[in-house]
Amino acid sequence: MNDRFDVAIVGGGIVGLATAYRILERRPSLALAVVEKEHGLAEHQSGRNTGVIHAGIYYKPGSLKASLCREGKAALERFAEERGIPFDRCGKLIVALVESEIPRLRSLLERGRANGVEGLEEIGPERIREIEPHCEGLRALHSPLTGTIDFRRVALALAGEVTARGGVVLTGRRVTAISGSPESLVLKTDGGDLLARDVISCAGLHSDRVAAMTGDPGNTRIVPFRGDYYTFKPEARRLVRALINPVPDPAFPFLGVHFSRRHDGAVLAGPNAVLAFAREGYTLGTISPRDLAGTLLWPGFARLIGRYARTGMRELWRDAFKPAFVRSLQRYIPELTGGDLVFGPSGVRAQALARDGSLLDDFLFTEAPHILHVRNAPSPAATASLAIGRHLAEKAGNIFGWA
Repeated sequence: MNDRFDVAIVGGGIVGLATAYRILERRPSLALAVVEKEHGLAEHQSGRNTGVIHAGIYYKPGSLKASLCREGKAALERFAEERGIPFDRCGKLIVALVESEIPRLRSLLERGRANGVEGLEEIGPERIREIEPHCEGLRALHSPLTGTIDFRRVALALAGEVTARGGVVLTGRRVTAISGSPESLVLKTDGGDLLARDVISCAGLHSDRVAAMTGDPGNTRIVPFRGDYYTFKPEARRLVRALINPVPDPAFPFLGVHFSRRHDGAVLAGPNAVLAFAREGYTLGTISPRDLAGTLLWPGFARLIGRYARTGMRELWRDAFKPAFVRSLQRYIPELTGGDLVFGPSGVRAQALARDGSLLDDFLFTEAPHILHVRNAPSPAATASLAIGRHLAEKAGNIFGWA
């Protein structure tokens, strides 16, 4: 064996790094390794997002998303303040454009308040224009404490904390197999084998495959959805001050296009949500036969398509035809033109899909002797990362016998 550890964490995104940090806070004597297949950290979902610090409005009260988002937001902001990482509580508007959206808007208000979101209020057109002068809307929810941050910078700071506490971060070490007895697991990687007593998988887009390596394929499959953004040209950034979101459409499983002023001042519009033909398929032309076959042959995928066929075709059309994308944005900002936008960037969301065709809404963590799996951790996982890490550290202490 090249390396021996008490616990190995598979995945060097923000959730894996936050989990490593929380474990070493509780048990500094443990020999811990974070194992990441890329040569850098936070290369995928953690580094390809709009950087929104979510307040917790959208999530079902009592769910893991609701509780861990609220806890995680506070922990994230403390962590950033202590380490000099800038963030901006810029606020967010959730805008209703037509009368039929107002009941859903008010349901969101009730849900946000049930989740303990502070300062949330319903406002009318005049107040909308005060906050976002170029935005149209009948009514809106204003969340003044929603913010933005550079999550990649947070992830790198967490990696620094892990190594300062004696952990190691191993990059360029793709895990290809996990074997061995329950007391001693062997992680085969393309940079040499690792021996670990316990394993926590935070593998994001490949979380189901890592679970299958341990003999636990489960009843979900990760289906990758690409989200393409347009970036405002510098002279058009004046059109958006902070964050503008639509009222979620119950006929569509994702949020829909919205506007985000990022931590670096750039303004993004999007994303759409279309099936990616590879788990790391950041462009339309990136195709992995293995990944695509894994999606198309999963029983739940046909059921999903049957449920959302019309919506999916609309998303594909908007993805391929810029004027259609622009028209969807102009409903909120009429002054916006196609000439104000340039294409990119893009990200891929790891979404767990059940056999019955349902998209898992909440975070999902499963366990077995000496193994913990993060099976579903979409947004707001970055916001909630330190709370997820605390949750997993406590769970690991109990099932691995650390407590």
